[in-house]
Amino acid sequence: VQLVESGGGSVKAGESLKLSCVAFGGTYSSYRSYCMAWFRQAPGKEREGVATIYTIGGSTYYGDSVKGRFTTSKDSAQNTLTLQMNSLQPEDTGMYFCAGRDAYCFYPRDGPWYSVWGQGTQVTVS
Repeated sequence: VQLVESGGGSVKAGESLKLSCVAFGGTYSSYRSYCMAWFRQAPGKEREGVATIYTIGGSTYYGDSVKGRFTTSKDSAQNTLTLQMNSLQPEDTGMYFCAGRDAYCFYPRDGPWYSVWGQGTQVTVS
């Protein structure tokens, strides 16, 4: 499976963006079992977990810095993971990556646990 992100761009504070992550090379049944997450990395900062969607039940987890503003969802039929980002702030600026692993997850996992990563999409908020 390969992951390809899109939807990044430059926006002003308070505006919204929607990121997409499409999985290529897998099947519906395999993608449905993937644990998926969004991470971001700003220049000079460590990679930060933004959101996770759990394999079991589809529950979600959000980092404290984005809770209440970001929403992630997974459409297994379309092999697509999305991240709706509202009320963007300059501190949300960074490269956003989606990541996945064909394994069950029911709590947030660190980046190295994931086996597949996208190339990233840049989000800039001014």
